[in-house]
Amino acid sequence: MGDFVGDTRNGYDAIAVGYAEYFEGEMEREPYGLAMLGAFAQVVQGRVVDVGCGPGWVTGFLAARGVDVYGVDLSAGMLDVARKGNPGLRFVEGSMTALDEPDGSLGGVVAWYSVIHMPPERVVGVFEEFWRVLRPGGHLLLGFQVGDEPLQMREAFGIEVTLDFHRFRPERVEEWLEKAGFAVDVRFLREPDGTGRSSQVPQAHMVARKVG
Repeated sequence: MGDFVGDTRNGYDAIAVGYAEYFEGEMEREPYGLAMLGAFAQVVQGRVVDVGCGPGWVTGFLAARGVDVYGVDLSAGMLDVARKGNPGLRFVEGSMTALDEPDGSLGGVVAWYSVIHMPPERVVGVFEEFWRVLRPGGHLLLGFQVGDEPLQMREAFGIEVTLDFHRFRPERVEEWLEKAGFAVDVRFLREPDGTGRSSQVPQAHMVARKVG
């Protein structure tokens, strides 16, 4: 399978500026995604980590709505973009597989189109890590593409990369969440409408709650 963590880090380091420029404003053109993020901001209580934060757009959106949130990403290049675009917010380098947080310390975790870089056999372990850092009743928000086959990208913005984007079936993700100790509270599926650069396949959003 190769070093998917290293490939993801190196790929986003290489394309961070081009990615941010190309997709700038894309989040604002996805009203249903914004609605889910807004609902999460209303229900979550306590400190939140945005894992795989990329350019920091979700971190900034939540912070603007009063959420105590910081971002984590593998890519130093993406973190540089995030810090420049969101002065005053905290962004740290790290991995969703081993968050630098004590057990039960967070009120929420956001993984907005970041778990898609995890091979399917590793996703339950990541969800277990999210469960570990959340306090009882804490909320997890997921965004991911729906499908069966991964998108394998070997070039982006004229740069050679090795990036795999895994697509999952919502029912499978729900099984993984329940195995990790979560109860799913919200399931949202939207069909592609072709209006956005990132909406060519169905998209799923889920809110889950730590139980146990």
